[in-house]
Amino acid sequence: MEDLVIRDAEVVDGSGAPSYRADVVVDDGRIVAIVKEAAAAGCQRPDAMRELDAEGLALSPGFIDMHAHSDLALLRDPDHSAKAAQGVTLEVLGQDGLSYAPVDDRTLGEVRRAIAGWNGYGDDIDFDWRSVGEYLDRLDRGVDGRGIAVNAAYLIPQGTVRALAVGWEDRAATPAELDRMRRLVAEGMEQGAVGLSSGLTYTPGMYAEDAELTELCRVVAGYGGYYCPHHRSYGAGALQAYKEMVELTRAAGCPLHLAHATMNFGVNEGRAPELLALLDEALAGGADITLDTYPYTPGCTTLVALLPSWASEGGPEEILRRLADEGTAARIRHDLEVAGADGCHGVPVEWDTIEISGVTDPSLAGYVGRTVLESARLRGEEPWALARRLLLADRLGPTILQHVGHEENVRAIMRHRVHTGGSDGILQGGKPHPRAWGTFPRYLGHYVRELGVLSLEECVAHLTSRPAARLGLPDRGLVREGYRADLVLFDPATVAAGSTFERPRTLPTGIPYVLVDGRFVIEDGRRTDVLAGRAVRRTPR
Repeated sequence: MEDLVIRDAEVVDGSGAPSYRADVVVDDGRIVAIVKEAAAAGCQRPDAMRELDAEGLALSPGFIDMHAHSDLALLRDPDHSAKAAQGVTLEVLGQDGLSYAPVDDRTLGEVRRAIAGWNGYGDDIDFDWRSVGEYLDRLDRGVDGRGIAVNAAYLIPQGTVRALAVGWEDRAATPAELDRMRRLVAEGMEQGAVGLSSGLTYTPGMYAEDAELTELCRVVAGYGGYYCPHHRSYGAGALQAYKEMVELTRAAGCPLHLAHATMNFGVNEGRAPELLALLDEALAGGADITLDTYPYTPGCTTLVALLPSWASEGGPEEILRRLADEGTAARIRHDLEVAGADGCHGVPVEWDTIEISGVTDPSLAGYVGRTVLESARLRGEEPWALARRLLLADRLGPTILQHVGHEENVRAIMRHRVHTGGSDGILQGGKPHPRAWGTFPRYLGHYVRELGVLSLEECVAHLTSRPAARLGLPDRGLVREGYRADLVLFDPATVAAGSTFERPRTLPTGIPYVLVDGRFVIEDGRRTDVLAGRAVRRTPR
């Protein structure tokens, strides 16, 4: 007798094909039978140790978050309902070119400081790994040796690799340093990574020229992985930055996945069709391209990320030193407010669009939830003076929301045939972006049911089979016999994001059941104590 039979579910199988009614049988972590309604008529229905009546519910593959920042959260939080309650059964970590492997002792300390706004400092984490393989092993052990809430795949972070081999200086790598970076990337791929990420508006990754990136992408391509860049501009130079990545990966022979592919700031209002035309031309020429987006207009990053790249050279301590110097701080202000810093995507900063979403020092919590301009006016300061003071006081810790997106661009890009879903969810801060808790139910509720931007079947394909194909996972992303039983049961009539900008940590509605490896992590709308997630390693080609 099998473990579980899910009866009378409306199966949205992830392929994009029309849904159908069926009983789905799960045993030992896999789907072992699918008995469609027509086939079941007059036949004995399958038995199992447990039956679940799915009348009125849609059954789909588990959602794959193609852009997650849960690198430490999965190790510290056994609950992790932020993702599990959304129906996410697999997250892709190591994003934006900065994460925690491969490292040595020096680099680990630098990276922990640099991305504390994304993941916290990690004082509660035992950093007992240094290589990619050791980090994946640590994910397997998870919380107290019991595993993690959902599955996780890993991208080798190019910025971290550069910090390890070159440092945080703005210069070209020597031949010996480039050889070391190639070896580090090859080792990471051999140990199970799915590809390489970059953060080309973040230091030190932004200091790499295209020739260097191309060489690393050639290594990744040789192992069957993909390149996932946060490219050099989402603002004034956005289209050129997209084109640069297309041409770079074409030269390297490497598949391309564009991270949080948006067209932001006033200069790009209504220009999504230009981006899509660029991608269509490349696809028609044989390029292998996918992308991910989140279904919101504001972006989210760290306050320090807005600074010009020259101000960030040398790492966190050098940034703090420059901010403390009056003359250097004046240069930084000019680049931010007048010239348009590369960290702010070449667009002069508009302080009324920069909302403080989190700080690491609790004494600064009063700034959270207000724009820099609003807080500056309340305190009788210039916006730059307040931003500078916050960066120094919180030692580069503040995170921000950037209210610079355009709804028409969001909708146009999510319709594209190579689109996938990614939350880009930062779980830190007093008032984080609601996308960390709401991305996937918002797609299903707001953009499918309420607006009809996508059909239900098409949207589920964007969130399941397309990501699985990009990750090279042959037994995930579809409801098929023999596939992993990572499954979601949701009510198409009620599924919705509960999270808002005012209450970002509110859980979604209409997702009563989520299974990871055939085990319930969400049951009757509540988080169980199951930790069925593990590291998902891609077997090198």
